[in-house]
Amino acid sequence: MPNHLSIPFKKTYSCPIPTAARDYIRNHTEDHPDAYIRDINQWKSLRDVGTGGVLHADRVNSALNYHAQLVFILAKLPSDINLEFSYAHAFSSSLSTLPVTLRSIEFERTSVLFNIAALYSQLAASEDRSSQDGLKRASAYYQANDNYLMLHLKNAAGVLAFLSTSALPKLGPLVDPENTPSDLTEDFVKSLEWLMLAQAQECVWQRAVTDHYKNGLIAKLAAKVSSLYSTSLLSIRLAAADSRDALPSNWIPHLDTKQHHFNAASQFRKSIDELEASRYGDEIQRLMIAEADAKKGFNIGKRAGVAQAVLEDVKSLLDAVQKNLARAERDNDLIYHQNVPAPSGILAIQEVSMVQSIIPPGLQDPKSVIGNDNIIFGEMLGWGAREAINIYNDNKGNLLQEKILEPAQNFNDEADKMLQSLNLPSSLEALERPVGLPPSLLKKAEEIRLEQGPTKIDVYIDDVQRLSRHVLAILDEAMDILDSEASEDEAARREMQMNRPPSHEANQELVMKQQRYRSILTQAAESDELVRRKWEEWEDQITELTRDEDELEALVPSSTVSMAGKAVSTSQTQIHARTLRGLLESLDDIRRTRDDLVVRAQRRAESDDIRSKVLTAAARLEHGTEMSAAMFEDVSDNELAKYDKFIQGLTEGRKKQVEIIASIKSTNDAFIQSRKEDPAVKDREHALQFLDFAYSHYREIIRNLDEGLKFYNDMAGILTNFKEACKIWSSARSRETRLLHRNMASLSIRDNASDESHEVPASPLRTGARKQIASIPTLSSADWESQELAPPPTKQMVKHR
Repeated sequence: MPNHLSIPFKKTYSCPIPTAARDYIRNHTEDHPDAYIRDINQWKSLRDVGTGGVLHADRVNSALNYHAQLVFILAKLPSDINLEFSYAHAFSSSLSTLPVTLRSIEFERTSVLFNIAALYSQLAASEDRSSQDGLKRASAYYQANDNYLMLHLKNAAGVLAFLSTSALPKLGPLVDPENTPSDLTEDFVKSLEWLMLAQAQECVWQRAVTDHYKNGLIAKLAAKVSSLYSTSLLSIRLAAADSRDALPSNWIPHLDTKQHHFNAASQFRKSIDELEASRYGDEIQRLMIAEADAKKGFNIGKRAGVAQAVLEDVKSLLDAVQKNLARAERDNDLIYHQNVPAPSGILAIQEVSMVQSIIPPGLQDPKSVIGNDNIIFGEMLGWGAREAINIYNDNKGNLLQEKILEPAQNFNDEADKMLQSLNLPSSLEALERPVGLPPSLLKKAEEIRLEQGPTKIDVYIDDVQRLSRHVLAILDEAMDILDSEASEDEAARREMQMNRPPSHEANQELVMKQQRYRSILTQAAESDELVRRKWEEWEDQITELTRDEDELEALVPSSTVSMAGKAVSTSQTQIHARTLRGLLESLDDIRRTRDDLVVRAQRRAESDDIRSKVLTAAARLEHGTEMSAAMFEDVSDNELAKYDKFIQGLTEGRKKQVEIIASIKSTNDAFIQSRKEDPAVKDREHALQFLDFAYSHYREIIRNLDEGLKFYNDMAGILTNFKEACKIWSSARSRETRLLHRNMASLSIRDNASDESHEVPASPLRTGARKQIASIPTLSSADWESQELAPPPTKQMVKHR
């Protein structure tokens, strides 16, 4: 029976790679899925032979090739493409624990690395270490070194080191800590790495013993073997409880036994050195330490049922130690009479390590495994680059809205409110045109008539209300789906016990989202009501502006200004009026310049496409580098800088506007003071001002309704996606409920059949019964090698993004 431990494979299931990959490419890239048929099929084929499960040296290259392709795939696709990977715990000896299922390509990669390490360890354990050639090959499997006979076989320790330093840190942020597979935690993986190094060092020690190296060197090699087993044991004990509990019952005792065995072997070999140097007292103390360790190791192994080969090794050592100890004590008592020092009085044995974790080149340089021509999705733009383009477009839209469109509108509104508060330009037009209507008012009235303003507002209001009811109905339908699932869950709980959270706990995140959406819709409804009231308040006045010119003119009183005896006053009034008119024209020039800046910025944004520059930047990166959006921040910043001139133009226009507004206010004060109180003029001013206000409110109402329509259309898309998420979640829960129900029914039928035959009921933890319950083959079954198995019921699922 072998005296070394090997790592078992993580068992896996088939997964729908073609469907998930095609759906992702169709929905999240600009490419067509048909362009990547070969790549998708190659991915599926590589997975069939690259995920482990078969003990054969040829499978090493297949697994390394598949891992290399996963590295390149992760450079092109995000970890979550809605593709579920299922793996059983490597040390699961029964089906009481369901496989872990995660939507994560990083999970697939870490599991593949684990199985590569497992393959190396099993190949090493299968070697015949009774011969020198077998020892060399076994040691080569356990650790990589340029001196090994077969360079293409990498070592388990190096793969595990790479797994813990390179792959696990990338998996961690994608999975909740409570969902992390217990055999893929850092402490657990490191414990296996130390174990592989310990067994490799043991191979070196055995070669040294066979080649009759000096006892002092053999003692130092054995001391390092003991130290490595001790480190592995400590790392396992530091790992999570569920990781330790999953190990076979004899694993920890095996390590403990080995630790004591090789400490005893080290002291035994060193005692021979002491004998040859005539240090008889030190010899006896080392033999006493060796005897105590060998006894302890033997007792631990015997109680725990470790492999017979391990017990025989320890027993053989114990017999030799006891024989030598009896001889040494007899000789010392009769001949040498040396004092036996305390254990602390002898020198510690210096450890000599002949092994180290060296990461195989195929893992450090994936391209060396597959070359440049066969890279899966090699022509696809990396997901990090696509994300950078999306982020840039979002930032561009936000910049356009927040730094250009909104400020420009605010500056215009600021000028309009100021002019309205000063009754401008109505007071000037009333003075300049005592009869008839000002051209500016005629233009505004014509605009409303051409747009059929009142009818347009009524239609807009109806559309807003209809869309409001529509999006609310979508949200209600989503809640109906969750309510239906909750009712189903409650009914199922009345029929059987369920080891999962109830619906009101499991759907808490979806319910909280619903509450936020409903709060937003409530606020939107309040805004809609304000717009409707504003329309009711100004409907008559806005409708007046749709009249013909003659009818509109009849609504505005005419005035005549008698200037007899008031020449000086009239002259001053006209001077101030001309100055005001010039300032108002200057203000209009600023507005036109501002509007032109906005139009130019919008045109630039519409034609702006950063894709070519991102592609150029991506081409400069190392092929296969896992890209992130942060890598393209410089490109994004440089492109966004193109809009600085528009922002600067708005800022300069605002400064000029502030100066002109200050001049308008002071000039208008002088203009008002210079005018005489004339009721006719006042009435005309008020009438023109009121119509001007009606136009301003018309434009404001239209703008508000446009914003409302856009808001509800956007919300309809968001809530439709939310409803679909609720449907997917509820469907998953329903499938799980049906599976549990079938499992319970199957178990009940088996129990009934057992009762009728008067046989002892089988434990649900037994392999056969468990297979019926979970519909999963036993871990020793050849069915695990089939790639056509239906996906298992999931234990964990990554949350929707």
